[in-house]
Amino acid sequence: MPTKKFSTDSGIEIKELYDSVAGPTPAEKPGEFPYTRGIQADMYRGKAWTMRQYAGFSTAEESNKRYHYLLSQGVMGLSVAFDLTTQIGYDSDHELAIGEVGKTGVAIDTLEDMELLFKGIKLEDVSTSMTINATGFILLSLYVALAKKQGSDLTKITGTIQNDILKEYAARGTYIYPPKPSMRIITDIFEWCSHELPKWNTISISGYHIREAGSTAVQEIAFTLSNGKAYVTAALKKGLDINVFGKRLSFFFNAHNNLFEEVAKFRAARRMWAKIMKDLGATDPKAMMLRFHTQTGGSTLTAQQPHNNIARVTTQTLAAVLGGTQSLHTNGYDEALSLPTEEAARIALRTQQIVAYESGVADTVDPLGGSWFVESLTNEVEAAAWQLIEKIDAMGGSVPAIESGFIQNEIARSAYEYQRQVESGEKIIVGVNKFQAEATGSIPIFRINDDIRLMQIERLTRYKNSRNRARVDQCLQTLSDKANSGENLIPSVIDAVENHCSLGEIADELRSVFGEYK
Repeated sequence: MPTKKFSTDSGIEIKELYDSVAGPTPAEKPGEFPYTRGIQADMYRGKAWTMRQYAGFSTAEESNKRYHYLLSQGVMGLSVAFDLTTQIGYDSDHELAIGEVGKTGVAIDTLEDMELLFKGIKLEDVSTSMTINATGFILLSLYVALAKKQGSDLTKITGTIQNDILKEYAARGTYIYPPKPSMRIITDIFEWCSHELPKWNTISISGYHIREAGSTAVQEIAFTLSNGKAYVTAALKKGLDINVFGKRLSFFFNAHNNLFEEVAKFRAARRMWAKIMKDLGATDPKAMMLRFHTQTGGSTLTAQQPHNNIARVTTQTLAAVLGGTQSLHTNGYDEALSLPTEEAARIALRTQQIVAYESGVADTVDPLGGSWFVESLTNEVEAAAWQLIEKIDAMGGSVPAIESGFIQNEIARSAYEYQRQVESGEKIIVGVNKFQAEATGSIPIFRINDDIRLMQIERLTRYKNSRNRARVDQCLQTLSDKANSGENLIPSVIDAVENHCSLGEIADELRSVFGEYK
């Protein structure tokens, strides 16, 4: 009778027993190149990871209440979710906004909305992560304009803007402009922030959405690091200093349930990125460090027996921490049903706090380092990821690989295979295809008021009617001129939002210059 084979979610075969390491064991200490064991020598003994909760819904006022609640419960940094309308560059009064305003995140049309979103929160005192891509440059400009209104020192402002358009073409779909002008906007942000906003992370190169679309762990890091190479190459072509902008690059990864593969993935990604940056010319150690935020796996949450998700999120939290994350968001157990309720968000945060302060896993650096299994798996994940990166390099990099559909097809194949395994019962999902139970009781659902769009339109109309229209038109014309001339766009966008141009007006002005990606 054949012996049953065990493998990771990426298809890497797992041996019954490991009594040696397959491949090299890291010779370096934590904090030393290539950072397999972590980017800080003392890791969480010196400073805990930043505990974030991703939140944003309805109006700016409602989201502001949730932010104040989260800060009162011990959250160290805010992560802002924007609604789909904001993400694709339309104001709330646009016909395509019907049914979308405030639903998947907060609606932000103007500087007034941004002021309401952060009312009572001093931007110098918080680290803010904004999950926004195609319109990321506009949201960053609104944030900078608000910081200036608050009298903040821009050199002290910290946070991250996702700003990763390549994964939008490959996996998520909230793009506006074609790849070339989109890459130009991203390098404009790198350049401007290096001078004016030196502590801001100018991009969060995201594997999270690639994984949510159905990729394996190996594909997640291979495609993400390839995208990172594309951004660095574009910045180098613009003449930017890799040792300056390289320090402000960050990554965003997913944490799934296969604990040891996830830990190996994080360790391999650090080592690979250090080598990539060194090969591209980086000499400053900080420009070679892979710093990353992690979010627990949204696609792993089940609507069936939703309380089981608390155990899944706990496992994923351990994977992220054992893998050396710098920042972490934990999902609410009810997110397969709705936006998280306040209770679910609190439990998610408490999960992080219990792991940090009660489990002991943060007391030593790289606690799984030296494990025959984990070191072998780290090497195997790395080797498989390099194979994919070499294929992408042979195509000319991420942009041609996306334009040809290679990356999308690879993700689709993996998503199909995963679903086939679930439906055949080869892969057990507790409460879904095994250990089912009759539903008992109901889970409270967080619902968004359908009148939100009307309220948002009313405020937007008042805002537009009270401004200097000639000044708005002048700002938009200047923006168009800069877009055509190739000059850095960011100063003009900041000037536009300070003179009451809306997000949709700015996005549309650039649509008229750059066109839209189809």
